[in-house]
Amino acid sequence: MADNTLKLFGFEIRRSKKADADEKKLKSIVPPVDEDGAGYVTASGTHFAQYVDIDGDKSKDNAALIQKYRGISMHPEVDAAIEDIMNEAISGSEEGFPVELVLDDVDTSKSIKNKITEEFKDLLNMLRFVDLGHDIFRKWYIDGRLAFHIVVNDTQLSKGIMDIRPIDSSKIRKVKEVKSKKDPITGAKIIEETNEHYIYQEKPGQQASGIKLTKDSVLYVTSGLLDADQKRVISFLHKALKPVNQLRMMEDSLVIYRLARAPERRIFYIDVGNMQKGKAEEYMKGIMSRYRNKLVYDATTGAIKDDRKHMSMLEDFWLPRREGGRGTEISTLPGGDNLGQIDDIVYFQKRLYRSLNVPINRLEQEAQFSLGRSTEISRDELKFQKFIDRLRKRFSKLFAELLRKQLILKGIITQDDWDMWANEIRYDFVRDNNFVELKEAELIQNRMATMDLVGNYIGEYLSKGWVAKNVLQLSEEEWKTMKEEIEQEKKEGEIPDDEDQENGDNDDGQDDEPPAGGDSDE
Repeated sequence: MADNTLKLFGFEIRRSKKADADEKKLKSIVPPVDEDGAGYVTASGTHFAQYVDIDGDKSKDNAALIQKYRGISMHPEVDAAIEDIMNEAISGSEEGFPVELVLDDVDTSKSIKNKITEEFKDLLNMLRFVDLGHDIFRKWYIDGRLAFHIVVNDTQLSKGIMDIRPIDSSKIRKVKEVKSKKDPITGAKIIEETNEHYIYQEKPGQQASGIKLTKDSVLYVTSGLLDADQKRVISFLHKALKPVNQLRMMEDSLVIYRLARAPERRIFYIDVGNMQKGKAEEYMKGIMSRYRNKLVYDATTGAIKDDRKHMSMLEDFWLPRREGGRGTEISTLPGGDNLGQIDDIVYFQKRLYRSLNVPINRLEQEAQFSLGRSTEISRDELKFQKFIDRLRKRFSKLFAELLRKQLILKGIITQDDWDMWANEIRYDFVRDNNFVELKEAELIQNRMATMDLVGNYIGEYLSKGWVAKNVLQLSEEEWKTMKEEIEQEKKEGEIPDDEDQENGDNDDGQDDEPPAGGDSDE
């Protein structure tokens, strides 16, 4: 922990003094940018004490925005689209975890790899990712961010992470404290130091009551999407806000129109002769009460009662008719036409699905699904699968940060090791969508068919290297590795050697000889 007058809650993973010194030597006029929407503040007073927020308090706005995202996620069409995304992103596996750690490209010993794999499994068990993986991914997708409090033993940090507890994303925000100084030569404002921490507020908007947490004690993963000002994190549902509101208004207006125009209403023209206005109204009310009744079924008591109330727009019309006109008359006001057309509703539903990057054919539940050749797969499904891959890659930052902190706390690796291996560690999700697999299988099939055509020309007009590069689409490194594996398999006897085939060894152990009874010269 840093020696400050006011310490933050939680633990810190300190880097080496040499790394901190090297980082301070780097000069820039802008602070480091992260896709976390952290608010920048200028420090005053002590290192982590009071500060002045120059951008205004965004916590209340963020909390309101998150509540808006959660509200539209309950809309039936949005919920169906989200479920399609969740089912493709997180697939259940009966054999193991929905995600696996791949360390094939990490240059380290096998024992270290085994330790890293075991720690990764322990972290997934702490998250209960087998049971709650779908819910965790759904919260991250809807809110646009995901936060966890990492609980450790302050006196024994070497034991690693003891518990991982979720934090409501609307109650926490990240703050960057920037210290700068003026360059004496150019007069530019040089960033000297950037300190990051989190503020947890039980009631968003009350800045004074917030608890400051260290950067390492909180796991914070965002969607990577920012608003136009690049200052606030937004959700993947942000594009759907307008289509959802438009769809709701269209549905409500359609229901109101049908309720108001669907029934056929009667119009009673009552002949009042030359009566005065007051007597005419009284006479007409008497006629109404005599012939008009409204029988209502009471579901509570099971009785039928006469509920006579004021006339509404859905009931009959009673109009007086003066002397000189036609007598009493009853006519019918027709209901509305074309009440079955919902083209506007379907348009906004499709627009909603487009905003969520979900194929429109999934909106039609009656549409049949066929798993066939890649030529039968729609372009929208391929784009949707690529969108799912991007979501998985972004969500994998959750596992990367957890694994980094756990391995460094337990002393399995150092921060320098992680910086070197971070881009080589991959997270393989269980796939339920076979579109990409079908596409790759058909590409391999076409390449093998081409190999059969050019096989007779290898050694005469074409080289093996050219065929591997242009037909099989292998890189130089892949072709080199392939040749080494072939030689190794020949030594082990898994592949017959070319020399054995040239010697003409048969299965019966006899050598091939020219047929007898003929002059070879002839």
